[in-house]
Order: sequence, then structure tokens, then C-alpha cells
Amino acid sequence: MIARRRFGATGFDVPVLGQGTWELERAERRAAIATLRRGLDLGMTHVDTAEMYGSGSVEELVAEAIAGRRDEVFLVSKVLPSHGSRRATIAACERSLARLRTDRLDCYLLHWPGSHPLAETIAAFEELRAQGKIRSWGLSNCDVAELEDAQRIAGVDRGAGGGRSMRRGGLASDGRLACNQVLYHLDERGIEHGVLPWCERHDVALVGYSPFGSGSFPGPRSRAGRVLVEVAAAHGATPRQVALAFLVRRPALFAIPKASSRAHVEENAGAAALRLDDDEIARIDAAFPLGPPPRSLPTL
Repeated sequence: MIARRRFGATGFDVPVLGQGTWELERAERRAAIATLRRGLDLGMTHVDTAEMYGSGSVEELVAEAIAGRRDEVFLVSKVLPSHGSRRATIAACERSLARLRTDRLDCYLLHWPGSHPLAETIAAFEELRAQGKIRSWGLSNCDVAELEDAQRIAGVDRGAGGGRSMRRGGLASDGRLACNQVLYHLDERGIEHGVLPWCERHDVALVGYSPFGSGSFPGPRSRAGRVLVEVAAAHGATPRQVALAFLVRRPALFAIPKASSRAHVEENAGAAALRLDDDEIARIDAAFPLGPPPRSLPTL
């Protein structure tokens, strides 16, 4: 089964490897549902979706995949920034709940920063949490400045106050930022400069999406790809499993690879048993250098 670790400050134990669903509407429906269910069987019960995916059709697909198994799943969805006002966020959540055929989300995220004030979105999150419709909330595609802003708005003092929560601006006193979901793969490691250290310092989970890149996973003929092949051979694993193991190597890190076939989801799940030693991590680090700090947070 997939190893689990604490999801930020939420107290929830969540699988380090979950299942992403971006563009899953393009897959054959029955195969996609069967693949998600196989992932659940293997312990990949962190399922991530969004109202944007397939204009809601992917949430409906996920609902079918988790039918009868809702209590096993750590279910995450996301609100579009165009729906980021307080009233529109609440309405969007209600629509997502209806499509997902559930009465609650385990975590609800703002998909990326938009024009609506973040304070309005967080106020909606806190209202939804007070109503039991979401169990936690977070952000996606946010840089350090935006994370700091969210922490300030939520009114959580994690400094000299020993992690106490404070009431500010009429928001609930115990709201905490659970996670930040970001683009993270071997050729895109920019979040390691600032975002990852910030999340580690503030007990915020960092969830990497598209961990194999977008059609750009290094092949075995490339110099970097050969490193993955060699490390994989030493473990009886695959290069993609090595990549996933590297991307969840630190306690704050989680990954949500998408799979569209039984073989693919089984390969992803197999990465959970892989333990890279310090020398292997150093080899991968050298093969896929971090590079300079990015001017802006990378996204797809």
C-alpha cells in the first residue's frame, strides 16, 4: 500500500502519491473509471479534480469512480479564480459537490490567483468549512508572496504565539492553509528555491501536479535519462518510478500523477515502495539541475 504522511497542519494522513485527473475527459470513460478504481485499490486514495476539468465532466467521472467508496477517499477539487468572490465560491462548491455526489470535500483549492480579492475567497472557504462542506482549504499555483498573503488573511500566527490562531477580519479563528498545489517535475524544480522551503517552515503540504512533465519526460538516450535508467535498474524499478520517488523525497511533498490505463496506475503506485539513498538523490539532482530562481511561478 501507499505510504501516508500528515497533510500539512490538517492532521489528515494522506497518501504521498495520489491521482490527478486533468484532461481525463479525453480518455475512454470506462477505462478512466476503471483506472481510478484500480488506483484506489492500490492505496492512491488522494484524488484531485477541479470544476474546470472538462467543464465539470471530470468531477462527474470521479463521482462514478468513487461511488460506494467515498469514505476511503481524500477528495480535492478546485474553484476557478473567476468564481473567487465569496458568493460565487460558495455556489461553485455546491455545484462541485452535486457533480461529485458527495456532501463534503476534504480539501478545496483556489485554482490560481485571480482578480477577486483573496480575502473573499478565504472567507468563503471558512464559511464552507464551518458548514461542514469542506474539511480544509488551500491554494494552487501560488508563490511565496501569495502564500504569505493567505496566511495573513487567515489570521494564523505561527510565530511567537506557538502556532495559535487569532480572529481577524471576521474570519473563523482556526482556519489554516492546508496546501499549495504546484507544477513540479524533474525539469521544472523552481519551487525548491522559495515555495518548498516556505511550506516546510509553515507546515503546509506541497502537492506536485504533472510530475512527468507535459510530454517531455526524459528518454533513455539523453544523459539525464540514462541516470534514471541506471538508478531504476539498481532497484528493479522504472525511470518514472524513480522520478516520482525523487519528487516526494521530502516530508512536505506529495504528487498526483494522472494515469489513463491499469498498467500506468500500477506503475505509479509501485513508486511508493522505492527508497532512494543519498547518493542516488545526489545523482538525480546533478542530472536535473535546479537552475536559477524563477521570475514567476511556473504553470502549465
